[in-house]
Amino acid sequence: MTIHREGYRTIGITALVFGAINIFSFNFFSESTPWLSAVIFFVTLFLFLFIISFFRVPNRVLTKDETKIICPADGKVVVIEEIVDVEFFKGKCLQVSIFMSPANVHQNRHPMSGEVIYNQYHKGKFLVAWHPKSSTENERWSVAVKNNYGTILYKQIAGALAKRICNYSKVGEQVKQTDEYGFIKFGSRVDVLLPIGTKVNVSMNEVVKGGVTVLGSWV
Repeated sequence: MTIHREGYRTIGITALVFGAINIFSFNFFSESTPWLSAVIFFVTLFLFLFIISFFRVPNRVLTKDETKIICPADGKVVVIEEIVDVEFFKGKCLQVSIFMSPANVHQNRHPMSGEVIYNQYHKGKFLVAWHPKSSTENERWSVAVKNNYGTILYKQIAGALAKRICNYSKVGEQVKQTDEYGFIKFGSRVDVLLPIGTKVNVSMNEVVKGGVTVLGSWV
C-alpha cells in the first residue's frame, strides 16, 4: 500500500494538528486528569489514521481486457438505468453509478483504453451523492474515451463532503485501461455512461473495486 500524492499536504497538516493538540493535552491534563489526556490522544490518533486511510492506494492485481469495461472507482453500485444524456451523447444511454463512501479508496482509474475525446469541468452544487440530481447539478468532471469498440463517458461527481475533484486527463491523450486518471477527496460518486446495448456485468448494491471489477462488456 502507498499514499496518494494528493494526500501529502492534508496528512502533513493533520500531523501538525495532532501533535499540537497532544502536546497541549500532555502539558495541561496529564498530571491532574491523565484519563482525559489519554482519551484526547486516542481520539485524535483515530482521526489521524482515518485521514491517512482516505489517501491509501492498495496494491492490486488489475483486470485488463479490452473487450471489458472496468469499474473506475471503489464503492457500491447505486444506479443502473437508461437515461437521456444532454451533455455528451445527446440521447439515450445506460448509466451505472458507483457511490464512494469516506471509507473507500478514492483513486479513479480509466475503465478502458483509447483516446480522450472530451474533458470538461462543470461548476455546481454539493448535494449528497445519492441525490437523483447530483449527476447533473453537482460539481463534476466528465471524461469521454473512444476506442474501436465504442465510446463511454465517465463523471467524477462531488458530494456534500467531497469538495475537490482532481482530474489528470487531456483531450487527445491516449490512455490505457486501469491507469489512474483522477482522485476525489473524501469520496462521492462516479457515473459511467454506456451506449445502449452494452452488457452491464454488475448489479444494484454490489460492492465493486476500481480497476478490478468488470462493469460491462462490449461483446
